[in-house]
Formats: sequence, structure tokens, C-alpha cells
Amino acid sequence: MAVEPARTGSDPSLPTLIAELWELIKTYVRQETVDPIRGVGRFVIFGVAGALLVGTGAVLLAVGVLRLLQTETDTTFTGNWSWAPYGIVVVALVAGGAWSLSAIGGRRDRREGA
Repeated sequence: MAVEPARTGSDPSLPTLIAELWELIKTYVRQETVDPIRGVGRFVIFGVAGALLVGTGAVLLAVGVLRLLQTETDTTFTGNWSWAPYGIVVVALVAGGAWSLSAIGGRRDRREGA
């Protein structure tokens, strides 16, 4: 059984109801779409900025380690072994990337289990 709303002195006109409905729809859409997108936008901006800074730091660190291996190891990496510093740096970068991905995956697994 449907309950009718209590009626006040006069019923609002159809244009008034349409205007109120339109304002309600606009407010709802703004609340449920625009505001969350703004929050995601900030998250994405800070994520991209952080990724660029970490990437730049990793490249600079890798070049530094490469130069260290080339200059401070005397004649260890000369001749047929001149490729070794590059290999060491590549292996270190791959290991760091794998460690980062495993840490991200571990965090996701812990969240799903909770």
C-alpha cells in the first residue's frame, strides 16, 4: 500500500518540479562523478610525478655505479671483461625492479586477504 506524502497548502507547478528535479540531478551527478574524478586526478598527478622522480633517481644511481665500477676497479674490467660493469648494472636494475613489483604485489595480496 503506497503512502501519499502529506500535502501542504498548494501543489508546486510542473515547471517548478522540473526545475527542482534538474537541480537535484545536477547536484547528484557532480557529487558522484566530478568530485571523485578530481580526487583521482590528484592521485594520478602525484603518482606520475613520483614515478618520474624515482625513475630519474634510478637512472642517475645506475650511471653512478657504472662509472664507479669502470674507474675504481683498476684493470679488473679491461679487455674481454669490459662488458662486465654494464652487465652488473643491468642485473642490479632488473633485481630492483623485480623487488619493487613483488612489494607492490604483496601489498595487494594483503589487502585482499583482510
